[in-house]
Amino acid sequence: MRFFAEGYDAYGVDANAPEWGRRRQAWAGKLREAGPSAFLDAGDALVRSGKYEEASFAILLAADLKEYRTPEAFKRIGAWFGGGTRNGAHTDMLSGEVLSAFLLQGKVALEDLERWRNSPFKFQRRAVPVTLIRLLKGKADHARLLAAIEPPMMDSEKVVQQGTGWFLGECWRREPELTGMFLMKYKDSSPRIIFQYATEKMPPRDRQRFRREHKY
Repeated sequence: MRFFAEGYDAYGVDANAPEWGRRRQAWAGKLREAGPSAFLDAGDALVRSGKYEEASFAILLAADLKEYRTPEAFKRIGAWFGGGTRNGAHTDMLSGEVLSAFLLQGKVALEDLERWRNSPFKFQRRAVPVTLIRLLKGKADHARLLAAIEPPMMDSEKVVQQGTGWFLGECWRREPELTGMFLMKYKDSSPRIIFQYATEKMPPRDRQRFRREHKY
């Protein structure tokens, strides 16, 4: 499966079942009363279990408990990549629904996310460009966001390359000239997969421009 090259261990629970939603809301209420430490401890335990649904539950709780978005929570959630977040589906859910909110709400700085570019965990490194996709909307400083993904442009892991290309494709839709200059800078040195993902939705002429002389 596309998102589960490392394996898929699940109970087989239907995430759309009404009972699943009721239990999630009930637990969110209990953890809201118990406080942020209880929420983070529960998240740590759920992610470590290795079961797909339990890690998903932890991410959804983090999305629900907006009042617990603090720098400390950001660090603890970042540690989930070493404790159980080991697939693209969870990484992208966490990036889009939780991590991006920390940045958009000013709870942490971009520099806090940039530290993850040197993580030993490939999915944590993937989370950097994928989280930044949500930041492209509105009055984003696109040049600053492009600077943030310079190290991932040379990452050797496929999952990071795919996430980086995804970000670049979205950035190109909003700032084609700026993104085009960035792509040209790396056209002959970055991995091919980044350019495949970055250019897949471009018009043929632009796609050819960025792929033509790329070294394989």
